Amino acid sequence: MIDNYKEFKKFLEKLKETNIRPKLLLHTCCAPCSTHTILLLKEYFDITIFYSNDNIYPKEEYDIRLNEQINFAKNFNLNVLFENYSHQDYLNAIKGKELMGEKSERCYDCYKLRLEKTAKQAKESGFDYFTTSLSISPYKISRWINEIGFNLENQYNVKFLFSDFKKEEGYKDSIKLSQQYELYRQDYCGCEFSKMGK
Repeated sequence: MIDNYKEFKKFLEKLKETNIRPKLLLHTCCAPCSTHTILLLKEYFDITIFYSNDNIYPKEEYDIRLNEQINFAKNFNLNVLFENYSHQDYLNAIKGKELMGEKSERCYDCYKLRLEKTAKQAKESGFDYFTTSLSISPYKISRWINEIGFNLENQYNVKFLFSDFKKEEGYKDSIKLSQQYELYRQDYCGCEFSKMGK
């Protein structure tokens, strides 16, 4: 099991040598966070984007981010899958933890909700791997994301790709790329509680 970024990069190089391009379902939270992640992974995987973000509030914000993701993906001829928006799924997942701050158990449960939907979709649709762009943010705890991902790998029998995309200036690169592609950048994570805590 890959458990650090150095091993992750070694894995990518070995994968390139095989000339095999596994199918990867990449969960994305927004277009800006997907920029660096897509550019890093597209050399090694056949990527399909999965936009599953029931945490985002209000619905208008969800739609703006989804449309921006779809438009950005066109630059690389990538398909974007998405489910019907269900903010209630998010509220159910974090019940009792609403007032906890950023990087709290509320966020852990939010990561878990979105990653589990991604794992289910990856399994049902025959993907080789699933992962998420969430770890590019300095406000997200990569250790939690990977812990959840590998637990879901065992549960759903579909491989999770280790992620810590903030490494090697990934977050800074995503900001530059967002400016280059003139992407909408939100000023809060997504949920109403993160918006109130700004």
